[in-house]
Order: sequence, then C-alpha cells, then structure tokens
Amino acid sequence: MTHQDHRYHQDQQDGRDPYRLGPPQAAAASAAGGGPDAVPRGDVLRMLLWTVVVLSATANMVLSFTGAAVALHLASGVVTVLAVGALVVRALRGRR
Repeated sequence: MTHQDHRYHQDQQDGRDPYRLGPPQAAAASAAGGGPDAVPRGDVLRMLLWTVVVLSATANMVLSFTGAAVALHLASGVVTVLAVGALVVRALRGRR
C-alpha cells in the first residue's frame, strides 16, 4: 500500500473524502445539527437570498411595465441590491 493509499483510507475513516468537492460529510452533518441528510443553514440562507433576488427583480420589471409609482420601483430595487450585496459578502467571506 502506498503512502497516498494509506492517507486516502485514513481520511475515509475520519469522514473526509479528498476527492469530494465541499465540506466533509461528518462536519456538514454536525454543523447543521441534523442527520446525514440535513441541509446546512448556509445553503438554506443562500437559497432564500437568491429567491429574494429573483422575486424582487421580477417585481421591479412588472412594475415597470404597469407604470406603477416610483416609490415601488425604488423599494423593489433596494431589496434587490441588498440581497445581491448579502450574496457577494457571503461569497467573499467563504473564500477565506
């Protein structure tokens, strides 16, 4: 058995997979506080932020076509910008 094979088997026993993209399974499950199929909170928050971005951008487009008040356009735009900003901040913090 080569050193690389030994290291791979050791990582497998520790719950890490060097060929898997993303966090180790054991760490992801324990971070979420659930079982092996639990979704981490960060993934749920990212999904919600993307949902807010899509919905607010769509609302802004619909408001443009219907000729609604400027205040509604601004409110929808502010929500979109804040959600995109939160996604950018999370992505930059995740790089560290």
